[in-house]
Amino acid sequence: MDANTTRDHLANERTFLAYVRTALAFIAFGFVIARFSLFLRTFAVMQGLPQLHPQASTAFGIMMVFTGIAVAIFALYRYKRQYDAIAADRGAPLDVRHAAVFSAVLVLVGIVVAYELYRLT
Repeated sequence: MDANTTRDHLANERTFLAYVRTALAFIAFGFVIARFSLFLRTFAVMQGLPQLHPQASTAFGIMMVFTGIAVAIFALYRYKRQYDAIAADRGAPLDVRHAAVFSAVLVLVGIVVAYELYRLT
């Protein structure tokens, strides 16, 4: 294995780890969002406000967890594809359709977060 191949494999691993960090962030953020409803209910009781319904917070939190799982699966797919391409000494660029789906999911998550923040104010 020459120095360029080693460098390529290490870069592939760094990219994989970046995807894993992103997946973990989505999962952790989803957990926090789902549990935030417990804080809101407690706060409402302490302030004498009407009870809040946590369905939206819980559903969005679960969606974020599943998004994190999807990112982790995609990370493994990309890592394996790049690993095989490096071993075969050929390129394996990201498919435009995969990039579009990934971007669309992130845009959807952003829209839902913005809507929920707007709705809570």
